[in-house]
Amino acid sequence: MFTSFTGNTRRARQVNLGGKKTNPFGPPGSGAGSQAALDRAQQERAQRQRERDTLNAARRIQRVWRGHSARRRVADDVRRAWDQAEQSESAPQTAAAYGSEEAALTQLQRLLRFASTRNDQDLRRIHHYAARQAATVQRLSIASSGPWPSACFRLQRLLLVAIARQSRASTPSGPQLRDSLIVLSFLADQIPAETSRNGEHYYRTLALVVSKLGPAPGAPDTASSDVWDVIIGTVVSPLRKVTGYTLDAYEAFGLHFLTLPLLSSDSTSPPTQKFRDSLADSINYKLLANAVASLLKTSGLHGKPELKTTVSRLRLLGTFIFFHRYAHNFDTPGTYAVHKDFVSVVSVLLNSLPVNIIDDDHPIAEISDEGAVGEDSDAATDFLKQQVASLIHQEGIGSLLAGSSPATETSDQEKVEEARQLANYALALLRFFPRRGDEIRMWLYIGPSGTPSQSARKLPAIRYFWEASKQSSVFATIFRDSRAAIGLLKPKSSNMNSYDRPGMSGLTQHGFWQPAQQQVDRDAVITDEWRVILVFLELYTFVLKVTDDEEFFSAGQQDVYSGQFRDNGLPLSEVKDLTTFLKNLGFTLYFNAVDITTSDDDAGNSSMGLNYFNPKAMDSQAQKEHVEPSIGGVAGLKIDYVKGLVTGLLRMVYERDSRRKFLPSDHWLMVSRFDMTGFIPAVVEEEESRHKIQEEDGDDLDDQEEEEFDDSPQLIGTSRSQQQRRLEKLQRQQRKASRRRYLQAVAPRLEILQNMPFFIPFTTRVQIFREFVNLDMTKRRGSSDPELWRFRLMHQPNARGQFEKHAAKIRRENEFEDAFEQFYDLGQGLKEPISITFMDQFGAPEAGIDGGGVTKEFLTSVTNRAFLPTDYIDMFVENDQHLLYPNPAAVEEHKEALRQAGLQENSPEFRSQIIELLQRYEFLGRIIGKCLYEGILVDVNFAPFFLRKWALTGGAGSAPNESGYRPTLNDLRDLDEELYQGLHKLKTYDGDVEDVFSLNFTVTDTVVVDHTTSPKKTRAITKELKPDGSNTPVTNQNRLVYISYMARHRLQNQPYAQTTAFLRGLGTMIQPSWLSMFNQSELQTLISGTRTSIDIEDLRRNTIYGGTYLIGDDGLEHPTIQLLWKVMKEMSDDECRAVLKFVTSTPRAPLLGFATLNPRFSIRDAGSEQERLPSTSTCVNLLKLPMYRDERILKEKLLYSVFSGAGFDLS
Repeated sequence: MFTSFTGNTRRARQVNLGGKKTNPFGPPGSGAGSQAALDRAQQERAQRQRERDTLNAARRIQRVWRGHSARRRVADDVRRAWDQAEQSESAPQTAAAYGSEEAALTQLQRLLRFASTRNDQDLRRIHHYAARQAATVQRLSIASSGPWPSACFRLQRLLLVAIARQSRASTPSGPQLRDSLIVLSFLADQIPAETSRNGEHYYRTLALVVSKLGPAPGAPDTASSDVWDVIIGTVVSPLRKVTGYTLDAYEAFGLHFLTLPLLSSDSTSPPTQKFRDSLADSINYKLLANAVASLLKTSGLHGKPELKTTVSRLRLLGTFIFFHRYAHNFDTPGTYAVHKDFVSVVSVLLNSLPVNIIDDDHPIAEISDEGAVGEDSDAATDFLKQQVASLIHQEGIGSLLAGSSPATETSDQEKVEEARQLANYALALLRFFPRRGDEIRMWLYIGPSGTPSQSARKLPAIRYFWEASKQSSVFATIFRDSRAAIGLLKPKSSNMNSYDRPGMSGLTQHGFWQPAQQQVDRDAVITDEWRVILVFLELYTFVLKVTDDEEFFSAGQQDVYSGQFRDNGLPLSEVKDLTTFLKNLGFTLYFNAVDITTSDDDAGNSSMGLNYFNPKAMDSQAQKEHVEPSIGGVAGLKIDYVKGLVTGLLRMVYERDSRRKFLPSDHWLMVSRFDMTGFIPAVVEEEESRHKIQEEDGDDLDDQEEEEFDDSPQLIGTSRSQQQRRLEKLQRQQRKASRRRYLQAVAPRLEILQNMPFFIPFTTRVQIFREFVNLDMTKRRGSSDPELWRFRLMHQPNARGQFEKHAAKIRRENEFEDAFEQFYDLGQGLKEPISITFMDQFGAPEAGIDGGGVTKEFLTSVTNRAFLPTDYIDMFVENDQHLLYPNPAAVEEHKEALRQAGLQENSPEFRSQIIELLQRYEFLGRIIGKCLYEGILVDVNFAPFFLRKWALTGGAGSAPNESGYRPTLNDLRDLDEELYQGLHKLKTYDGDVEDVFSLNFTVTDTVVVDHTTSPKKTRAITKELKPDGSNTPVTNQNRLVYISYMARHRLQNQPYAQTTAFLRGLGTMIQPSWLSMFNQSELQTLISGTRTSIDIEDLRRNTIYGGTYLIGDDGLEHPTIQLLWKVMKEMSDDECRAVLKFVTSTPRAPLLGFATLNPRFSIRDAGSEQERLPSTSTCVNLLKLPMYRDERILKEKLLYSVFSGAGFDLS
C-alpha cells in the first residue's frame, strides 16, 4: 500500500540533526551523542566570536588613541604657532587691531583648529582674539562676507558650548562668563542671519545662563548690574536686524525665554524688573506673535519639550501678554487683541491650561468628578494672574470682530477659518472666567465701543458666529440625523494630549501608532467647528436673556427703529433650524450619554485595575498629570457643560413658543425615537433604579462627611491607615462614577424627561407623574389605598402614637396656623393619610361626612387661608395679573419688626423668629406638594416666573448649574410691569444713557416698617448690584449687564430665602426631578386643572350616584338628575365652573378627564323639600341635591347656593 501521494512505497529517509528521539518505540538515548556534539560546536563558535570582538575592540581603541594623540600634537603645534603670531604682533594683554583682514582671518582659522571648550586657556585666547577682531572691524570696516560668516559661526557654536559648560559649574566665574557673553554678542552682530538660524542653540544656552545667574524667588540678586546689561544686549542682538531667519530667532526666544521663571516672578528687585522691561522694550511684538503662532501651528504644544508642562505654558502665555501690553503702555488693548496671531497664540495656550490654575475656587473645578484640583496652581504668580486677567477688557473683547477681514476681500472658506480662530479665543475666555461670563458675552454682543457708523461696518457677533455655525459640517450632519452626533461628540484621539494637534494619542507617545494625516486634519476641523457652535450658543443664550418677546419675534426685520439690538437676533425661520439642531444634539447628549463618555471613563480608570492592590497605587495616581476631559476634541469641556448649554437654550426657546406659538405643534416631539407602547413602564423602572442609586450616593456621602471631620494629625506608624483612607476615598469616587455611568445607561428616558420633557406629549408625562406617585405610595404605605395603611398601622405597637401624629384639630379661620403647629414636625410623614377634625367658632367639632378624613377640605382651606392678604406681613403677594409669588420683602420686613420689638439681630430669639418664618414657607410648600401627591386640585394661581423655579432650581438633573433658573426680561414683566417698561426704555434708548438716566449699579428695596398706618410706612434700603456698584455708572456699554443684574436681584436674590424654603418643602413631598418634567404652564395645570371648557358629557359619564338617585336595573337616571344635566348643558362655561368649584373647591377639570378626579364626582339625594338649598361635601366631591321637580327651581336654587356660598356644616 502506498504511504504517500508520490506512488513510491519506499519509506523516505529522515535526518534529525537536533538529536531528539523521533521514534517513541525506539531504543532510549539514541540522540544524546549528537546533541552534545551540537552544543560543543555552538560554544566553540561563540568563543571564537568573542575573541574576534575583543581583538577588534583593541584595534579600535588603539586607532582612536593614535588619532587623538596625533590631533592633540597638531593642535599643540597650531596653538604654539597662534601664540607666537599673537606675541609678535602685540602684547598678550593688549587688544590692538590686526594689520590686515587676511591676518585676522588666518588667526581665526588657526584658533578654530585647536580651541577646546574644556581648556580655560583656549577660552582666554578666544576672548583675546575677539577683542582684537572687534578693533579690527572698527578700523578696517570688514564686511561679513566670503569666508567670514562660516568661520564666525563655527566660533559662535564653540563659544556656546563653553558658556553652557561654565553655567553648569557649581560656582560659575562671573567675570569669565561676562567676557564670554560679550564675545557672543559681538559675533551675533557680525553674523545676524547665521545666529538666527542657530537660534535654538543660542537662546537655549542664554536661558541656561539666566537661570543660573538669576535670583531664586525671595533670594537677593547676586549678579552685578553690568552682567545683566551684557546679558540683555546678548539676548536682543539677533532680534535687532531683520534677516530671512529673524522669525526663527523669535521662535527660539519665545520658546526658551518666555518660559523662564525669572520673567514671570513677583520679584521686585531692580535688576529683575529692568531685565523684563528691557526685553519687552527691545523686541518687535508683532514678529514675536507671528513666530509663536507659527510654532504652535506647525509643532504643536507637545512637539517641544519646553512646553510639555502646564507651568511652562502658563509662563509663556503670561509673558507673551505682558510684552504686548508693554508695547502699548498697558493701554488700548483693542489695538493688539484683534491681531490674528495674538488671538491664535492666546487661545491655544489658554485652552491648554486647567481652568483652576489661576483661580483655585473656579466653579468648574468644583464639579469635577475626581474632586482633584491642579497642583500647578501654586506656580501661578501674581504677575501671571495679572497678565491673564488683563484679557478681560471691554475694548479688547468688543473689538474682536473689528479685526476680521472685510467680506469682499475673503472667500467663504477664509471667513469660516477666521471665525474658528475667534471662537477658540472667545470660548477660552468663557471657560477660564465663568464669573465674568455675562460681561464677556455682552462685549461680544454689542461689539466695539465707538460711533454707530464705525460699528455698523461689521456683522454683529451673533450673526457672524451663526453664519459660521450653519456652514459647518457638524451642524449639517446633526441637523439631518441625531444619531450622527455620537461620533462627533466622542473625545478625539487627541484626548491624551488634548493641547496638541488632534490625533496625537497616548500610543503615539510610545511610537506604536501614528494616525493618518487626513484624520488628524479632519479632527482638527471638527474641534474648531464645535468651538464656533459653542460660542454661538453662549452668545444666543445671553441674547435671549436680555431680549423680550417683542424683540424676539421682530428679530431680523430691517426696521429703521430696530437698531442694533433687533439686528442681533435671528429670524424665526432660522430659529426653527436652530431648534432642530439643538433637539437632535440634546437628545443624543442624554439618550446616548454612555456611548459618548465610555472611552473617556475607560481611559481614566484603566490604570487602577492593575494597581488596585499596589501600596503605591495612590501615590502614582496623585503624581499622574491631571488630564482634562474633552467633548468633540475641545479640551476642558465636560459633557455636563454641553448638556446644560443646550438644555438651557432649548428651554428658553420653548418657553417663547409656549407663550406665543411660532413653530408647528409637533415640532418639539421626538416620539419617533422611542417605543411609546412600553414607554411608561420603562420610565417607572428607570425611576426605581435612580432611587436605589441615590440611596447609595447618600451612604457614600455620609462616609465622606465623617472623614472630613477627621482632622487628627498623622502620627508615626499610621501611614498605612492614612493610605487606607485615601484608597477608600478613591474607591468611593470610582463607585460614584460607575453609578453615574450606570444611570446614564439604564435611565436615558428619565434623563430626557427631566431635562427636555417637551420631547414627550404632556398627557404621557402626567400619566408618568401619577405612576411615580403611586410607586412612592406603595413603598411607604404598602399600598396606595389609605385604608389599607391604617389597617396595617393598627397592628403595630405604636399605632396610637402614629395615629395621633397624623391627626389634627383645625379651627375655622385659623387653618394655616393650626396646621403648621400640628403637622410641621411630620416632615415627609405628611405623605401618609391624615385625619382632620374641623372646629367651629365655639370649639365644637363640625358635623360632616368623614370618609377617612376630610383631607381635601383641609388642604383647600389651608391654601386659601395662607394666600389671603392680611394686615401684617403677607407670605405671598400678587402681581398685576393677580398671580401669586413669594413676598420678596417678607424676611426684611420681619427683621425690621423684630428690631422694633427690641430684639438684638444676632440674638438666639431673633434667629429663631426668622427661622420660624422660613419654616412657614417650607410648610406651605409641603401643603402644595401634598395636593399634587394626592391628586387634589386647588384653585391657586402662581406667577409663571415662580413656577419656572419649581422645574429648574429644584431639579437634580445632569447640569443644574447650567439648566437652572435664569432670570429674563419676560420674567421681570410678570413681576413688575412698571420696572420692565423702565428697563426696556433704558435698553433701547439711542442716546447717552449715562446723561439721561443717571443710574449706577445699585438697587433700592422698599420695606414696610409700620403696617398699622394708612398708607403703610416704608423705608428704602439701597444695595449694590456689584462690588463698588455705587461708583459704577450705567453706560451704553454696560447697560445690558445692569439689566441682567437687576433682573437677577428682583427675581432671584431678593426672594432667595423664601423661595428656597418653599421649594425645600415642596421637594419633601414631590421629587424635584418629577417637577422638572413640566414647564410653568403645565405645572399650573397640575395644581389647579385644565383651563379648557367644562365637558359636561365627560362629567356625566364619570359621576357616581347614591341614595334615591342610584341607577337601577333599567339603567335610567332619576328625573331630577336628568333635569340637572339639562340645566348644566344650558349654563355658561363660567356658571359650570362655579358649580364645579362649589362641589370640588376648584373651577377646573382634571387634565386627563373627570375619570381621574379623586374622589369621584358624586350626587345623592337630600330630601324632597322644594325650598331646601343644595349643599356639598367638598371633602368627597359630593353634591347633595334635593329632589326638585321643576327645572326653573332647580337652576335657581343651585345657582343661589353656588354664588352665595355654603358652610361645611350644611352637610
